[in-house]
Amino acid sequence: MKELLRSTDPTIMAFATALLEGEDIDCFQMDVNMSILEGGIGIFPRRLMVREEDHALAERVMRDNDIPLR
Repeated sequence: MKELLRSTDPTIMAFATALLEGEDIDCFQMDVNMSILEGGIGIFPRRLMVREEDHALAERVMRDNDIPLR
């Protein structure tokens, strides 16, 4: 798996996940438990991972929807 997106904003993560699922691109959020442990203050970013072969298409989906990748 390859990192597509890193963010402390849960709304961006949810939107990005929904967009990817709409394009039949499997994705997985990492570091969700770390952000819960911190108490929800947003200092630990979550990472959105996709399969390496889907990464280019997933980047295009993010750019088309104005989601910053880095």
